[in-house]
Amino acid sequence: MMKKILSLIVLLLSFTAVFAQNGADIEMADTLRSSGKIYVVVATLAIIFVGLAIYLFAIDKRLKKVENEK
Repeated sequence: MMKKILSLIVLLLSFTAVFAQNGADIEMADTLRSSGKIYVVVATLAIIFVGLAIYLFAIDKRLKKVENEK
């Protein structure tokens, strides 16, 4: 019963957060988009995420290798 109430509260709070963003204009995003720099930001974030994914897969591969040696 407590989980249901807590889930309901979380859903209601997230619903009001969506309404809070209704009329907000993000000036920085418009400026970056108009000057074409938004693509640099997106490319940088993509490179960082791809690098982290490669790093994590490499660690996983090494860890499996060490586990199989035992």
